[in-house]
Amino acid sequence: MNLTRMNSSCLKAGKNGLSKKPFLNPVRQGFIVLFTLAALSLRSQVPYDQTAPETYRVEFTDKTGSPFSPEHPEAFLSSRAIARRMKQGIPIVYNDIPVSPVYIDSISNTGVSVQNISRWFNALTFKTSDEEALDRIAGMTFVKRMIKSTANTHSGSKSARITETTDYKLVSNEHGVLDYGPSWVQTGIHHGSVLHDRGFTGEGIHIAVIDNGFYGVNDLSAFSGLWANGLVLGVRDFVDRNSDIFNEGSHGMKVLSVIGGFLPGMLVGTATGASFWLLRSEDAGSEYIVEEDNWISAAEFADSAGVDIINTSLGYTNFDDPLQDHSFPEMNGNSTRISRAADIAASKGMLVVVSAGNQGQTSWKHISAPADADSILAVGAVDATGKIASFSGRGPSSDGRVKPEVVAVGKGTYYAGPDGGLWQGDGTSLSAPVITGLAACLWQANRGATAMEIREAILQSSHLYTDPDTIYGYGIPDFNLADLLLNAGNTSWELSGRVNVFPNPFQDELYIFFETALRSGVELDLIDLSGKAVLSDSYRGYEGLKYIKLARDLQSLPGGIYILRIVTEEFTDCLKIIKY
Repeated sequence: MNLTRMNSSCLKAGKNGLSKKPFLNPVRQGFIVLFTLAALSLRSQVPYDQTAPETYRVEFTDKTGSPFSPEHPEAFLSSRAIARRMKQGIPIVYNDIPVSPVYIDSISNTGVSVQNISRWFNALTFKTSDEEALDRIAGMTFVKRMIKSTANTHSGSKSARITETTDYKLVSNEHGVLDYGPSWVQTGIHHGSVLHDRGFTGEGIHIAVIDNGFYGVNDLSAFSGLWANGLVLGVRDFVDRNSDIFNEGSHGMKVLSVIGGFLPGMLVGTATGASFWLLRSEDAGSEYIVEEDNWISAAEFADSAGVDIINTSLGYTNFDDPLQDHSFPEMNGNSTRISRAADIAASKGMLVVVSAGNQGQTSWKHISAPADADSILAVGAVDATGKIASFSGRGPSSDGRVKPEVVAVGKGTYYAGPDGGLWQGDGTSLSAPVITGLAACLWQANRGATAMEIREAILQSSHLYTDPDTIYGYGIPDFNLADLLLNAGNTSWELSGRVNVFPNPFQDELYIFFETALRSGVELDLIDLSGKAVLSDSYRGYEGLKYIKLARDLQSLPGGIYILRIVTEEFTDCLKIIKY
């Protein structure tokens, strides 16, 4: 079976988008914008800096007058949020404390319309056209900084055009008990079906999808299972409190379908058993820095609600006001507000998964914010064969860190379309949710792990972990291997104190050294990435056993990553080793 894939670029400089074709419907064509943008870098010291039309942001000097304290987090964090922190040993700190209601009331009493509030940045955004109100606010002694975030009215929709048409060969569903249909390509490349077959579909993991809207999610059949099983936890709109999030942009709907969507025989999301918060921060009609502030408020809500994983298929470099544009030197993880917020979110015990960006073929070419943050997973895009997509945002970060961290199928990715059918599309907007869902399954299988341990296992399981580059980063993660690493309790390249191997990587010889001499026999299994033991050996024990030389033909083994399982009477251990 052949399918036609169409990809496109936005007409507007600095935007990234894609054109989609509905699965098995050559007549109807749909256009969507994947990977929307927004952001700001302050470039002047004048009292007001633009960030969106008649929209402003103030930062406060302190939190005087706040009735909240770290000793009583139940007043501002859910029990689930508190439990998540306790499990990971994360304390409640100053930036967790909500903004002083005294300050909020003072701003509100000037007649402005308060939009969003940030406890992490001790800041507030509001709208007004009243210059006198602005002057009064600017004169308040507790106002640290006031930023004007001007955004004119909608100056035109973000549009896309077809730039290329190519035949796309359907990959068959050869493995797994689920009928993935063509969507097998985005799960199979990561051995995600191994987790699915064991019953890990993300159950008990809460995911926040922060996007531009979720058009039709309340009606489309791809999401009926989420509603029937009570897996949609709620919705919030941080752009317009009066809007209907299910009648806004469709980008979030498509992202959600990659994670939790289900169309029998066509689409199986990577985490159909996970629970979801649907949060809107992106205004599809314009691009201004205020959207970074919307995102921050959404991430803070996710934190307080007890979310485990944040997926954000958004990125920011260029704005409708060029004065707000980010520069590449700002892609250092510490310059843009949204990237700083992404790292704060990670510090609260959440795994933050971010699209790397779709500007790999543009003059920009780099990743975008918040993909430059240092504690998140920035996800680039490959096709079903593992070849990098030309549009995928390139690394490194401006301070030289590996970016993107990993890659997933983002070219020819299957998702649910607004007509209820199966569509294909391109974009790191679609590769990020593939990783998000599989990370949820991995975390369900390893509930004792911390967010950073989940992140590290994903990195270590990737095929270029020992030799990362600026295109694939650490490479294509293998979630079966990540699970083996977590189960082995070995989440770093530092091997256990009881066992070491030499050389690693190996070719035709492998020595296993024991720190303490053994008295018992030893059972060894060499396990490949499918979970199959390709080599098993038993060694007779004797007092003073210090090392073993693997007495097998290792030269004939295919190159790749293996798990060496060692079983003795004293202990059981697993180590990751590489054959070259």
